[in-house]
Amino acid sequence: MERELWPLLYRLVVATAKDFRQKYVQYQPWVLVVVALWAFLHDRPLSWACQARHWGTTTKRPLRLPSPATLSRRLDSLPVGAFWLELERRLRASGVPALVSLVDGKPLPVGGCSKDPDARYGRGAGAVAKGYKLHALRAGRAVPEAWDVTALNANEKAVARGLFGQLAGRGPGGYALGDGNYDASYLYDAAMRAGFQLLAPCRRAKNPGCGKHYQSPHRRRALALQGSRFGRGLYACRTAIERSFGNAASYGGGMGPLPAWVRGLPRVRTWVWAKLLIDGVRVVRKHKLRLL
Repeated sequence: MERELWPLLYRLVVATAKDFRQKYVQYQPWVLVVVALWAFLHDRPLSWACQARHWGTTTKRPLRLPSPATLSRRLDSLPVGAFWLELERRLRASGVPALVSLVDGKPLPVGGCSKDPDARYGRGAGAVAKGYKLHALRAGRAVPEAWDVTALNANEKAVARGLFGQLAGRGPGGYALGDGNYDASYLYDAAMRAGFQLLAPCRRAKNPGCGKHYQSPHRRRALALQGSRFGRGLYACRTAIERSFGNAASYGGGMGPLPAWVRGLPRVRTWVWAKLLIDGVRVVRKHKLRLL
């Protein structure tokens, strides 16, 4: 996929760099991001992309490459983080959000013998695993509307409340579909504050929505929807999130298993961020979208 994705990815970074300039640094943020994207696109360590001999297949590259120490030190800095955010915003703006959004998590396991201090045991794909999890809310655009990376044992409802919080006042709105892990009154309220009507299967109960504790009116509406033909047809769309995660990992350079050199929550988050951008460019190219 290098030949297909790299020219578009490089052009996006260079266009975004026109609005960014950091003072008193030897390498501008776009240079560091380009080198990191080149490494992650080839599933190689960052130090691999700092060597000029590994850029022989393309002419779209910085004139000077940073050292591995410089790249590692500055890649998670605030100026570079702002550049990552702007790349994500531009990719997201290339499409129109769908009326139905999908929220779910993708496990990112590591080996059970890993000494990674940030990895935790939690529920993986049908079994207990150790590692991290990507939580994402997608609305049919090139990149998620909101996302986060946590240890695998993080409570999905609490993380989803943070995702909806990111979108308060600026979310695309509509319906948000999730699995039974997202069935909580406080989460229905958080979703509505962001403009979403959450729809998730209710937990087993004799009379759902009639307990003595607080019952969100938005949860009661979701329960009523689940009993209707429209609600059942709407919820059938939720499987698209599984296809989205699957497509993101179905090509060379995609979001496959965590490499052995990506450990620690900050590095995992940066790796995921890069993979989301790479997949976003793939979606833009596939659907012939226009980048701003």
